[in-house]
Amino acid sequence: MGNIVLSLLMIAGIALLAGAWMLHKRGGERRRIILMVIAALVMFGNVAIWAIPTGSGESLAGEADTLDRSPQP
Repeated sequence: MGNIVLSLLMIAGIALLAGAWMLHKRGGERRRIILMVIAALVMFGNVAIWAIPTGSGESLAGEADTLDRSPQP
């Protein structure tokens, strides 16, 4: 489930950047363009936090997946 969420975040971030670029080409609102770029960067940062391996070599997303599969008491 975590991989799907990370993939959707990447797709949404790319879509936000593409939308900001299109608005910039049309001469759209500068504030909206900046907010779209910031939102995309936050999404990419979240994906990086969850996907980059920790000191033990596991990613946070991988560790969360193993916790989700553990038996419930």
